[in-house]
Amino acid sequence: MSTFRHLAIVALASACAACATTGNTNSAASAEQTAGDQEVPTEAIVGQPAPGSKFAQLTIGMDTQAVQQIMDRVPDRQHSYESGKRWIPFYFGNDARRMQVLYKGVGCLIFADGNAWGAGGGELIQIEHDASGACYQP
Repeated sequence: MSTFRHLAIVALASACAACATTGNTNSAASAEQTAGDQEVPTEAIVGQPAPGSKFAQLTIGMDTQAVQQIMDRVPDRQHSYESGKRWIPFYFGNDARRMQVLYKGVGCLIFADGNAWGAGGGELIQIEHDASGACYQP
């Protein structure tokens, strides 16, 4: 075999190995805590819920429909934005876009809002207990 073929095989094997070992990780979520049987990044829940708050019933990983059923109303404000993962070549995860919503008097929620092509998303990734609404940053 020629040297070019050897190099091509090594490059292809390296690329396949890198793809196989790379998971959907969040560098900001290095520290984790256990909530029930689910491991939740400590940065995923900010603040303490008010007693009797519907936010206390929410869990990381819920979809938008489940959240709206628990909240029993639509958010007061919302906006969508690109996350830094949008610019990672060949990133096919569901959080290249994010959506932040505000429930006045309760706090903010951040959802994974899909990949670069608009597919996927709708998964709750952060809960911010903040009755003042200062958590909402459009």
